[in-house]
Amino acid sequence: MGAMERRRFLSTVGTGVFLGAFGTLHALPRRLERVGGPKIKLSLNAYSFNQALRSGSMTLTQLLDFSAEQNFDAVDLTGYYFPGYPAVPSDEVVNSVKRQAYVAGLAISGTGVRNDFRNPDPEKRKDDIRLVCGWIELAARLGAPALRIFAGRDLDPGQDRRQATRWVVDSIRECLPVAARNGVVLVLQNHFEFLKTPEQTLELLEIIDSEWLAMNLDIGSYRGPDPYAEVRQVAPYATTWQIKENVFVNNVEEPTDLGRVVEILREVDFRGYILVETLGEGDPYVKVPRFLESVRKALA
Repeated sequence: MGAMERRRFLSTVGTGVFLGAFGTLHALPRRLERVGGPKIKLSLNAYSFNQALRSGSMTLTQLLDFSAEQNFDAVDLTGYYFPGYPAVPSDEVVNSVKRQAYVAGLAISGTGVRNDFRNPDPEKRKDDIRLVCGWIELAARLGAPALRIFAGRDLDPGQDRRQATRWVVDSIRECLPVAARNGVVLVLQNHFEFLKTPEQTLELLEIIDSEWLAMNLDIGSYRGPDPYAEVRQVAPYATTWQIKENVFVNNVEEPTDLGRVVEILREVDFRGYILVETLGEGDPYVKVPRFLESVRKALA
């Protein structure tokens, strides 16, 4: 895509409107303005080793060693894998991880937590606000520029989406001053739970309208007839992407067309980390290098 076509594409995306959960038309949120053209770096999403990390058969030290051996640019260290989660780890643990990553030539591209801001229970929402704020401060100590968060899980039966959206908006807004104070961007992940469509994510970004809130684009969490069109719709608002082996077309899983994904990344002049993540059956020590090679070929 040439420069003129790219500008026309971005202009079209940025001037549209959509119907949100409140039944009103919303303008699209402000696009991220980037200069210098695309620059794509590769980070390993620790979730690729979820079972090993949770069982204790793999440590964060071993994950960092593996990432260095595979020549990743960075690692994304989800909070679940630090000892004592959801409590934030000690300075000793944080500093040990930072030192090892530095010596290995790895950046720490981000971390993340599991929160549910659409929960009808106000006390549980307050708990999750405290969780997110605590891990924002942890991300700053870790040297991570971003914290991945969720809007929430699926609606409960009979739950009103408009009310739940208000809870999600209010909860995120409570966290944003802490994010700004610590210099950590909250990146909202579409996870086919509360956020199932591009419009639902864009609605939250537009309503909240903060420079400290962006999107973590999970390409495997759209389930419509053309997931690539859905990815393209939200791509201008993503500061990180999760790249997976498979996408869903009409809810049917099929291998990701990495060429199409890279085309979209370049269309929006993406600059930053894409998180390489493998899921499902099989040995991640085999699956990750194999998928990483495919990603690198698509980027070549």
